[in-house]
Amino acid sequence: MLDKKSDVHSHILYGVDDGVQQLEESLQILKELENLGIETLWCTPHIMEDIPNQTNFLQERFLQLKQAYKGKIQLHLAAEYMIDNVFNERLSNKDLLPHGELKNHLLVETSYFNPPLNLEETLQEIYSIGYYPLLAHPERYAYMEDNDYIRLKANGIKFQLNLLSLKGMYGKTAQKKAEWLLSKNYYDQVGSDIHSIHQIHALKDLLK
Repeated sequence: MLDKKSDVHSHILYGVDDGVQQLEESLQILKELENLGIETLWCTPHIMEDIPNQTNFLQERFLQLKQAYKGKIQLHLAAEYMIDNVFNERLSNKDLLPHGELKNHLLVETSYFNPPLNLEETLQEIYSIGYYPLLAHPERYAYMEDNDYIRLKANGIKFQLNLLSLKGMYGKTAQKKAEWLLSKNYYDQVGSDIHSIHQIHALKDLLK
């Protein structure tokens, strides 16, 4: 059973990536999510070649958000890492913002259309330094087919569902993949991947 009271993937940390840009919108989203029953939320800003956020900067911005927020949701900071050269460098230097209660997961993503070189080797390298790879929104990867998902799960890779995939927000193919992965009980965690207040209305139907 997926825990819908915990949002493990969001882009509400303001002014750091393609998500929320203003503190006021971050606080508005948090109020709406609290009304929907969310109790725990992870801020997972992008870190990639195009958005090479530094760990210290994200920690400082997260502290500002926590100080401004007066609600009941427990806030945590991790990151969504694109598997690219920046990630390889951060991984080598162990300059990471891990995910999960025990800080032993790394939320990672790939291009939607093309797999990175040595994807499975990189996932195993994550294991080798003591983290569990948590693959963000696997339903959105156009290059992945049923056998790819089966193989990744057999190798212990964890999957994170984007709730809005079930509403068709990313297209019919992603929606069908999400429904199939859900039917196979392949998902380990669930997140909104929310980028703006405009996505709240779609979430309301899914969090009833």
